[in-house]
Amino acid sequence: MNDRRRSSAQWWTPSVHADRRPFLLGRNAIQAAFRGYFAERDFIEVDTATLQVSPGNEAHLHAFATEAIGNDGVASPLYLHTSPEFACKKLLAAGEPRISCFAHVYRNRERGPLHHPEFTMLEWYRAGEGYEVLMQDCAALLALSAETTKTRSFAYRGRACDPFLEPERLSIAEAFKRHAAIDLLASVEADGSTDRDHLAAELRKAGMRVAEDDTWADLFSRVIVEKVEPHLGFGRTTILDEYPVCEAALARPSASDPRVAERFELYACGVELANAFGELTDADEQRRRFEAEMAEKQRVYGETYPLDEDFLEALAIMPDASGIALGFDRLVMLATGALRIDQVMWAPVSETSL
Repeated sequence: MNDRRRSSAQWWTPSVHADRRPFLLGRNAIQAAFRGYFAERDFIEVDTATLQVSPGNEAHLHAFATEAIGNDGVASPLYLHTSPEFACKKLLAAGEPRISCFAHVYRNRERGPLHHPEFTMLEWYRAGEGYEVLMQDCAALLALSAETTKTRSFAYRGRACDPFLEPERLSIAEAFKRHAAIDLLASVEADGSTDRDHLAAELRKAGMRVAEDDTWADLFSRVIVEKVEPHLGFGRTTILDEYPVCEAALARPSASDPRVAERFELYACGVELANAFGELTDADEQRRRFEAEMAEKQRVYGETYPLDEDFLEALAIMPDASGIALGFDRLVMLATGALRIDQVMWAPVSETSL
């Protein structure tokens, strides 16, 4: 049995547990501190159902499928959710103004030092408030996690950052220019449509690989992964802001530039921690975006997930809001000095294959 499998499969042995226990106690302390943070700001903590009619409608997220057997013996498909987002937004539509949620979420085809098939997502939503307020929340929570574990610096794989410094705010367009010498928005039209050939030419000029069947989204992701992410969150955390609208399926367009959306991601030590939106509340536009995402999923993976019609109906009466999803386990890793995500989970998912 290799070391990677042994470390996860035998987490319950006393010696391994003794090594992991400081990380786990740090996790509990951070979670308690975060609950205090939200309670002090009049957030209601909610608990949403894991089983949903739709796990989410992002093309490259993979769900676990199951089925519910009714009293009549008839089976209906259900999924383990990839995020509590749909349920949380229904609660906003119901009238809750500020909510937070520690949710176990599930993503298939994901396992590694920073990925686990079941993990904890911390989501919180603010009705009637802009998404810039979420940036302030992020800075406060990073500092609070460090204070709680009595650490002055986050570190991961030789990269470090100061969680007490104000995060750097960097637009996607600025990041492409700085780290890849690519003018990203020259390939995005005012209506949000994209010019694949223009972006492909930019990648070739930058010496990057381009395949004939690469879509605009494939090229965008390649630049992010190869050129941008390796530079984010060093010295201080980075807020990567203003994603192109086609890369922000649940976010509303920016009032200052219709080519980009109110979406940001938070990075520390090169690790992606959070994904935030100024929430889209146009149900017709949301349906169109979901259908486009599922068409792409069908093209790439040969499968699709159903739309949550209740969610789309609720979206029509949901107030303007901002919301964010933070990978709680990853933040605990950085705050406690753990090297792998399974080290900060009380009982990791067993590995079934070598």
